[in-house]
Amino acid sequence: MKKKPFDLGNRIHLIDGFDLGIPSRTGTYVINEDELTLVETGPSMSVPYILNGLKQLNIDPADIKYIIVTHIHLDHAGGAGLLLKDCPNAKVVVHPKGARHLADPSRLIQGAKAVYRDDFERLFEPILPIPEEKLIIKEDGDTLYLSENCQLTFHHTRGHADHHFSIYDPVSNGIFTGDTVGVRYDQIKEFEFYLPSTSPNQFRPDEMIASLEKIVNELKVDTIYFGHFGPSNQPMEVYKQIKYWLPKFVETGEKVRDKGHGHEQLCEELLTLVQNFISEKNIVESHHVYEVINVDLQVCSMGIIYYLEKRNK
Repeated sequence: MKKKPFDLGNRIHLIDGFDLGIPSRTGTYVINEDELTLVETGPSMSVPYILNGLKQLNIDPADIKYIIVTHIHLDHAGGAGLLLKDCPNAKVVVHPKGARHLADPSRLIQGAKAVYRDDFERLFEPILPIPEEKLIIKEDGDTLYLSENCQLTFHHTRGHADHHFSIYDPVSNGIFTGDTVGVRYDQIKEFEFYLPSTSPNQFRPDEMIASLEKIVNELKVDTIYFGHFGPSNQPMEVYKQIKYWLPKFVETGEKVRDKGHGHEQLCEELLTLVQNFISEKNIVESHHVYEVINVDLQVCSMGIIYYLEKRNK
């Protein structure tokens, strides 16, 4: 399926990577500066869509200088090794705690197989190692020169994963947040809707809120560029909704776990909460947004149960 990249203004485009075969699920941002830069690759199945999007933008993949991954979960960085084959002059920019896993993805693969099981190969293969000389590590507060008018700044933002950073762009006064401040459901056009992303196994709610507060209250950005999916020009609404849902996710997990149930039951209860909330805004149960919400809540439930078990040890 060919889909024209979205022009987001401020020399940024968004290419839909059709992660899981679903539109508006995971995207790759193109920053058109002197040093051409991509943010996120998605899984390997997204690479053909990225290359097609670059072609539509009249960008030669050989001209890409940097490929930035906000964190190393396979739905954000799994395709980096494969994409490098078509971007021979690019280097991959990664959090210091993620670099070794891109060089040797065996543990990433093992962890993803535990979550996705029989669907793993279909969704994520191939996962190619990235040579260490192709990796650039960015610490908290480090910058990356793209042009005289633009230096990106990297902020370590834990909560979703320890190997996560967010990237501040001064031109748009925006920030690429991966999963740290949650998921934006682009499938819903009637209103903006966000949920936290609490996947295993480094989810920590307090640190997620701290990252959110840093992005919204300290950096005072105008735009949040979500990994899933697209931009929001309403950062305070993001802040409001994530602060509303995050404690509900954890409290519901505590109740489910106290009853001796696991993540399957938690997923059902979270889905009921979400359905009740958005049905009041006239989103019917047959709406295609639930294709994405169902997937997300399954993974979120695993992360919440894992967090609670670890916390209570």
